[in-house]
Amino acid sequence: MIWTAVQKYSTMGISFVSGIILARLLTPYDYGCIGMLTIFMTIAASFVDGGFASALIQKKRPTQEDYSTVFYWNMSVSLLMYFVLYLCAPAIARFYKIPLLSSVLRVQGLVLIINAVTIIQSNQLRKQFRFKKIAIVTILTSIISLIVTIILAYKGLGVWALVTQNIITAFIPSVIYWLTNRWRPLLLFSKKSFRELFSFGFYMFMTHFVTNISSSIQGLLIGKVYSPATMGFYSKAHGTELLASKSISDVMTQVTYPLYAEVQDDRDRLIFMIKRLTTTLAYLTFPMMFILLLLAKPIFVLLYSERWLPCVPYFQILCIAGLAICLQAVNMQAISAVGKSKIMFTWTLIKRIFGMTCIVGGLFLFGIKGLLCGMVINSWFAYLVNVWLVSKHIGYKFWRQMLDILPIMLLAVSVAIVGYLFNLFSPLSMYMNAVIVLLLYVLIYVGGSVLFKLEAFQYSKEFVPMLFSKLKRNKMKKKA
Repeated sequence: MIWTAVQKYSTMGISFVSGIILARLLTPYDYGCIGMLTIFMTIAASFVDGGFASALIQKKRPTQEDYSTVFYWNMSVSLLMYFVLYLCAPAIARFYKIPLLSSVLRVQGLVLIINAVTIIQSNQLRKQFRFKKIAIVTILTSIISLIVTIILAYKGLGVWALVTQNIITAFIPSVIYWLTNRWRPLLLFSKKSFRELFSFGFYMFMTHFVTNISSSIQGLLIGKVYSPATMGFYSKAHGTELLASKSISDVMTQVTYPLYAEVQDDRDRLIFMIKRLTTTLAYLTFPMMFILLLLAKPIFVLLYSERWLPCVPYFQILCIAGLAICLQAVNMQAISAVGKSKIMFTWTLIKRIFGMTCIVGGLFLFGIKGLLCGMVINSWFAYLVNVWLVSKHIGYKFWRQMLDILPIMLLAVSVAIVGYLFNLFSPLSMYMNAVIVLLLYVLIYVGGSVLFKLEAFQYSKEFVPMLFSKLKRNKMKKKA
């Protein structure tokens, strides 16, 4: 968890700096062009993985035949998907009426092949809990890609700077893992391994496939109905919101899935882990999302300049969705870890059909803000369904999980109302007002946690000294 946190927050900091600099060197049009192609890249990437990466982690003792079989499958499908994208690129460009997109997609599509080469290597590192190596490689990659992208953007390459960034981000880890990891594929493709992994991986693939389509459909609709600049504003708002809502949950879920898989037969222990993760995530993420919602305008002006002010209302609506997004994976991964991939796919299909109905209906009834409100409804519906599935198949009851996060939600909302009222009536300047609201929120939230003795707060207090104690013991063991 520590090394995953180092990786996540280092890369998040680098991305943060990158976003600030590039927002001044590139235009909403440049970001919009990349955003329009997201759905096609995402769908192709889903086919490349095919759910086999999750199946390998879920399987307690995968063999060399398993790894080799999945490697050749990934490579074959990645080449096929790139060929399909290459042929479809001109038609996609005509769909959006932007000829440049054809060349952009053909170059960006190379990321699929590069990632296919890397999937097994990174999968083994996660399976072996070697998150230190993953962290170091990811941070190094982020720094190099940032430097190259800024140079290209400064020289006026526009959208090609972003394309290059994506390719470098995929290419460097691939080279390092293959040079430093001992694993090499055997010259075989096992039908037995394929069938065994496919029985679980197929439903994982379908789950990810449906999820990715529904998560990207709004980009397709905005790109078709509105201008590339509007798409750019949406992409920047959505990207900034995800940076916040998934910053903490991604750290935990990278580690928790293999952990869940290890304790899948011990339901009491699994329930305890889900509860701890859910309450801790809620306690840390809820106040962060409300602070960002309250301070959206000064944040965007300060970081990205006034050119990006149209992002603010989009971002504020998406922050409400972010409250649910941060908790979704904890329950989703638990269902996957106990082998309920078929059930998970069935309910994912239901969730996404409902979500796409809300998104499409919102767009045509109320415009882009209606679409965003549809995303909010979709996020909360998906979270509640995940909680119900955990209740039914693992035993962590729905009402119990709701009661566990209710005190945190009530406290976070109450403090947000105080901050909103201060914002409304304060005569101070925008930035001075933002500083005071931030301090007020943190002080009242922490004070309320102490006053009401929130369990998540108590756990956080215990975690820090426990962490240092563990590090100290590890050092003593190494010396011994």
